[in-house]
Amino acid sequence: MPKTLKPLFQPSSIAIIGASRRPGTIGWQIVDNLLSHGYTGPIYPVNPGARAVHSVPAWRSVLEIPREVDLAIIVVPKEAVLEVVEECGLKGVGAIVVISAGFREIGGDGVQREQALVEAVRRHGMRLVGPNCMGVLNTDPEHSMNATFAPTMPPPGPVSFLSQSGALGVTILDYAAEYGIGVRNFISVGNKPDVSGNDVLEYWEADPGTRVILMYLETFGNPRRFTRIARRVGRKKPIIVVKSGRTLAGARAASSHTGALSGKDSAAEALLDQCGVLRANSVEELFDLAMAFGTLPMPAGDRVAIVTNAGGPGIIIADACEAEGLQVAEFAPETLARLKEVFPEEASVRNPVDMVASATADSYRVALEIILEDPQVDAAIAAFVPPLGVRQADVASAIVEARRSHPGIPVLAVLMGKDGLPEGRAELRAAGVPAYIFPESATRALGAMHRHARWVARPLEAPARFPADRDRVTEWLAEIRAEGRRQLLEPEAYRILEAYGIPVVPHSLADSEDAAAHAASEFDGPVVLKLVSPDISHKTEVGGVALDLRDEEAVRGAWRWMMERVAEQEPDARIEGVLVTPFQRGGRELILGMNTDPSFGPVLMFGLGGIYVETFRDVAFRLPPVSGLDAREMMRDIRSFPLLEGVRGEEGVRLEAISEAIQRLSQLVLDHDGIESLDINPFLATPEGGMALDARIQLR
Repeated sequence: MPKTLKPLFQPSSIAIIGASRRPGTIGWQIVDNLLSHGYTGPIYPVNPGARAVHSVPAWRSVLEIPREVDLAIIVVPKEAVLEVVEECGLKGVGAIVVISAGFREIGGDGVQREQALVEAVRRHGMRLVGPNCMGVLNTDPEHSMNATFAPTMPPPGPVSFLSQSGALGVTILDYAAEYGIGVRNFISVGNKPDVSGNDVLEYWEADPGTRVILMYLETFGNPRRFTRIARRVGRKKPIIVVKSGRTLAGARAASSHTGALSGKDSAAEALLDQCGVLRANSVEELFDLAMAFGTLPMPAGDRVAIVTNAGGPGIIIADACEAEGLQVAEFAPETLARLKEVFPEEASVRNPVDMVASATADSYRVALEIILEDPQVDAAIAAFVPPLGVRQADVASAIVEARRSHPGIPVLAVLMGKDGLPEGRAELRAAGVPAYIFPESATRALGAMHRHARWVARPLEAPARFPADRDRVTEWLAEIRAEGRRQLLEPEAYRILEAYGIPVVPHSLADSEDAAAHAASEFDGPVVLKLVSPDISHKTEVGGVALDLRDEEAVRGAWRWMMERVAEQEPDARIEGVLVTPFQRGGRELILGMNTDPSFGPVLMFGLGGIYVETFRDVAFRLPPVSGLDAREMMRDIRSFPLLEGVRGEEGVRLEAISEAIQRLSQLVLDHDGIESLDINPFLATPEGGMALDARIQLR
C-alpha cells in the first residue's frame, strides 16, 4: 500500500483551512460533516477572523496549530491557495485536498496557477488531491471521516468509489445511501495533477476493506500505466467504470480507414476490455452493477434459473439473459418432478418458472429451495409482480430464507411494485440479495458478473516477440522522412511489413509499359496493375487500379488508359510507375490497421475489410502489445467471425495466420512510434494462410 496516500484516507488529524461559521458554505459544510459523522481524530479549523467554528477552537494559520497535521482541506479563494500550500509544507502536512476551483480547468492564468501549486507540493514532499474537487471520505470505523461537502454519509461497505467530477460525486453519494450500497472510500480527484486514478487503484488494491472499485472517469491521465495496474488489480477486485466522452468527431477527419473507424471512445473501449474492466453505460447501470458485485458471490457458470408469479417478467428476463450471454438453465428431471408436486397444473415448472398470480410468499421460498439444489443452476433471479393480498416484504423474507441454505449461489430479486419496495429492498440488502425494480437491470448485473468471472479465469499470456529487422526499418523510415515525405509508397509499405514477417502479395514495380508487360509475364494467371504515386492516396478515384488482366494486350491497354486518366485528372502528380501483382481470387478480405490516438497512442484494428469496411464497420480494437489470446479474442469480437470459421460447408480460413499477423503488426507499431497510421486493406485470409494485398503507412 503506498504510504504516501495513507494521510488522505487515514489521517490522524485534519486542518480545514477556510473553515467558515456561515451555514451553507463549503467551509462550514466540511467541518459539519467531520463532526456529524464521527471523525475519530482532532480537527483544526483555520480562519483568521474566527475564534471558533462549530464550537471548535479556530486558528489563524496552520503554522499556529501546536500539534502535527496529517491532512489539510483547503477551501480558500484561488489566489490564496499557493500561500496556504507553502504554509502546509512548512508545517510538515502529509497531504492536502484543494477544494478550490480556478485552476487548469479554466485555462489562461489557471494553468500557471496549477503548475505553481504542483511545484510547491512536490518541493515539500506532500501529496495533492484536486484542485477543483469535493474531497475524500472513509467509512471505516477506525478512521471514519467525511471530508467532503456532500451532506450525505453512505452506509459502510466494501465498495470504493473514485469520481473525476465533484458535482457528480455529490449525486453518487446520495444514490449510494438510497440504494444501500456500502461504501468504503470515496475520493473526488478533480484536475488530478498529482494523485491520479492509477495511484488510488494501487492503494485500494492493498486495502483489505475494498472488494469492489467503481470509477467515473472523463480522461485517462496515463493509459498505459492504467492498463498495467487495472489488469493486475482486476483479477483480485472487480473494477467498474463509467467513462464519459464517446464522440467520434475527432476521427471523422482522419484519412485512413482505421482512423475513420477508431476514435477516443474506441481506444477507451479497447483499453477497458483488455484490462478486464467492466464498463457501465450510465451512472444508473453503475449502481445496478455495484449492488450485485458488492453483495453476491461470483457465479460458477452462465446457467440462470428464473422464478416469477407472472409470465411477462419471466419472458423479459429470458430474453435479457440471451442478450447478456447467459443461458436459461435446463432443469434436471428430479427438479421438474419436485416442482410439479408443489405447484398447481396451471403453473409452468419449466424454466422460467411461472407460479401464476395465486403464488404466495411461501411459494417463492419453496420454488427457490428446490431450484437452488439443482446442479445445473449457477444463479437465480426471482421476479415478483404484486397481486392483491401478497406483500413485497413477505416475498423478500421468503427469498432471504431460501438463499440462506445456498450462500454460494448468487440470487437476485426483482420487486416490480412500489408498495412495500423500501422495506423489501432493505431486508434483501441486509441478507446480501440485491433488489431491482426492472428485470433488465437484474439480468444486466448478473451478465456483468459472469463476464468478470470468465475474465478472471482467463489464462495469463505474455505477448510473443517475433524475429524482425527492426534496425533496417528504422533506417528506411528515417530516409523517407529526410525526403520530406510522410506517406510511404505502396512498395515501401510492403517492405516494412515483410521486415516484420507479415506476408505480402508477390509484386513487381514497373516504370514503363514494356516493364509492366514483362512483369506480368513472370506471374501465372491474371494480374493487377496499381498506380504508384506519392501524390495520389486513393488510386481507384483516378482510375489507378486495373484488375483481372489476362494477357499482354490487356496489360498494355490498362497501362496506357491509366496514364491517360491520371494525366487528365492529376496532371501535376508524380508517377513512380505501377505495381504488378497476381490477381487473387477467393478467401476473405479483412483489414488490419493502426491509428495513433493523442491520448492512448497506437490503437490496433481488425475486421471485415475490402471496399465495404466503412459501410459495415464490423471491426474490433485493441491497444498494443497484444498476446495471442488478445488477437484471438479480437477476431471473435467481430460479427462476421463465423465467416472466418466457414459456413454452409465452406472451408474456413487459417485463423492462426491472422492471429500471428495481428501480433506482428502490434510489435511493428510499438517498435516504431514514428508511424502515425497503417492500413492493410485488404488482408486476404485463406485456408492456407493470409497476405497483404494493399498497404498504406503514414508517418507522424
